[in-house]
Amino acid sequence: MISDRVRTEIEQLRVADIAPGQAALAISLAETYDDTEAPTARAVVARELAAAMKTLRALAPVGEEGDVVDEFKRKRDERRARGA
Repeated sequence: MISDRVRTEIEQLRVADIAPGQAALAISLAETYDDTEAPTARAVVARELAAAMKTLRALAPVGEEGDVVDEFKRKRDERRARGA
């Protein structure tokens, strides 16, 4: 179900406290998408959901680990520890 995935992403982004209304809107749109069978209605809801999620992703705090810079640093530290 799309609504489950949207909830999971909102939790991972940690934006529910930053933009509770936008998060609730995204969940509501995802639930509507799940409950709707009409292709035209689904297309409209999907477009609005994509816009809401784009906004939430932009508001998400920057992660403290797991980006490319952290990976380079980890590899460099490993090489230094080996003496290479």
